[in-house]
Amino acid sequence: MATADIRKFADELSEERAEIVAGLIRAGCATARRRQQSDVAIGLWLRGVRLLIGTMGFGRALRLLSLAAPDYARADPAAAEDVERLKRTVQSHGRRSWFVNGDCKAEAMTAFVLLRRRGLKAVLHVGVREHPFALHAWTSSAGLCIPDADPRGHAFAPVLSVDGGGQ
Repeated sequence: MATADIRKFADELSEERAEIVAGLIRAGCATARRRQQSDVAIGLWLRGVRLLIGTMGFGRALRLLSLAAPDYARADPAAAEDVERLKRTVQSHGRRSWFVNGDCKAEAMTAFVLLRRRGLKAVLHVGVREHPFALHAWTSSAGLCIPDADPRGHAFAPVLSVDGGGQ
């Protein structure tokens, strides 16, 4: 794409932008739909993230996996049903696997990376509760949390939030 085309894309009306995007889709340079992850692929991601956290620690695994989660986000918001499907799949794989065993860090980081790879806005949170002391991690997107932000009704105060841009 030439510089003049990019300027035209930025400066022209939305109808002309839609025409350029349609041309890119027809040429195979862009897809019309977001690609869904299969349930098997989500399970493999979850186990791989759990293995990384176990061997490298949470902080190092987060820095490494942020390379797999692009900084950009699509202009259109995430659909709640897509995020709900990902939540159900991640949690079912997390409960069924003796290796993952419902680990909130692995579930949250997996959801964060998969949502960001699809170009959707996601924020990874780490929270703390004082009495009794506990830590919890979750990813929020489209108004949903993966896994739940307050498991068993206990509220956690966020102490760390990571956006797609590493902020």
